[in-house]
Amino acid sequence: MTGDVAIRTLRVDEAEPFLALRKAADAQSRYLLYGAGERRTTVEEQARAIAELLGSGNSTILVAEAEGRDGAGSLVGYLIAKGGGAERNRHAAEIVVAILDAYTGKGIGARLFGELDEWARGAGVTRLGLGLMDGNVRARALYEKMGFREEGRRKAAFLLEGGFVDEILMYKLPSSIL
Repeated sequence: MTGDVAIRTLRVDEAEPFLALRKAADAQSRYLLYGAGERRTTVEEQARAIAELLGSGNSTILVAEAEGRDGAGSLVGYLIAKGGGAERNRHAAEIVVAILDAYTGKGIGARLFGELDEWARGAGVTRLGLGLMDGNVRARALYEKMGFREEGRRKAAFLLEGGFVDEILMYKLPSSIL
């Protein structure tokens, strides 16, 4: 791994590399919803989902792109913010984030969340929410560092390696409304 990592909005024409990134992240992490080989999304389905999300006005997909030795970029992390579909929850977005193992601990997560805050202000999103599996200590530390607070738990929400795991629900009210 060499070069810089840029944070930017995903383009609709990047469905194939984005789907490859999601599948690679699934295979590396025990804390994502899908396990290795479980995601069955096609490139066409991913392209439609990207277009729908980016066209909604209150949703975005941010990606971390690493520059390789050859100057070509590769996607190494993402943050999806999906806004509510009704008038009463359009101001709120739910977040999913993942970064490939080789790129964790390098500040990319904080940069994705910093970019998310900027986007939220411009999009009129005043509440950010996310869930994580209990035991995901690194993710929780990042979320707390970025201003998220626990608001509750869903007991036994996941079955992980033969045991039940709670989902910790967290939220953040971006500074633009405080």
